[in-house]
Amino acid sequence: MELRHLQHFVAVAEDQHFTRAAERLMVSQSGLSASIRALERELRAPLFVRTTRRVTLTEAGRALLVEAERILAQVRAAHEAVAAVQGVLRGTLALGTEQCIAGVHVARMLAAFRGRHPDVEIRLRQAGSGALAEEVGAGRLDLAFAYRTQADSDQLRSVSLTSEPMTVLCHPGHRPASAGAVLTPRDLAGEVFVDFHPDWGPRRTTDAAFAAAGVRRTVALEVNDVHSLLDLVDENLGIAVVPRHFRHKRPSLTALPLKGTGEAQYETVALLPPDRATSPAARALVALLETGGGTGDLTPPQEGSQAS
Repeated sequence: MELRHLQHFVAVAEDQHFTRAAERLMVSQSGLSASIRALERELRAPLFVRTTRRVTLTEAGRALLVEAERILAQVRAAHEAVAAVQGVLRGTLALGTEQCIAGVHVARMLAAFRGRHPDVEIRLRQAGSGALAEEVGAGRLDLAFAYRTQADSDQLRSVSLTSEPMTVLCHPGHRPASAGAVLTPRDLAGEVFVDFHPDWGPRRTTDAAFAAAGVRRTVALEVNDVHSLLDLVDENLGIAVVPRHFRHKRPSLTALPLKGTGEAQYETVALLPPDRATSPAARALVALLETGGGTGDLTPPQEGSQAS
């Protein structure tokens, strides 16, 4: 089994199309097809179901994809490790992040990293914490800025960025706002909630807090970006429970403390694979992160501050 066969297989699996994968790899389509057939002969199993419009993975293909991505990530890390020993950091930094993550200014940090390591190609992907943790574990991402869960700590290393309490956001004319008091989950029973997809860190935190308090809630309005959530709350279509720094993004909304949740905290971290699998580029980024270079304030947002 040759590495190029695995590279070709992963490209076709990602693009679900031989022609697009061949163009991306800059190889002929016939050569790519021959490479996949050679791999299938060696493994004695079909890897793709082919149609005129697209290709999809077979069960054997799905099993191989996990291992192929891990092998290619390890080979890439080996090349980068040798280059790092020679005093030159090259290769790729594949980074994932949730939207509006607290504790790090992602754009500023990446600009500082590029200034120090111009030969490293930076790739950025935005997704929910669950998907990001899975991709770091599979070797598709070098590290990710995400919400920390107990399940993640068993498989991945983490560097803490910050933690902050959850806050209720509502329209100034909404009932909780007129009360002007500290709220508990029981005070919010029966409310219409605006929230993110269940994969997102803030949603995971809120779901866990309400479950711990024994309060059932229904998310009627589900979104995948921060500004849509704020717009819906601003139109008084529902309330939201979010990390405290979100309140600075829409000063017109009323922000109220949420208690009675076991003081649930929204903790954000940098998720990394086991130490032996961490790429030199990821190590360099963590070193930059720990010194605060180019990242701004890594402490929890203070009263009146603007968070990224």
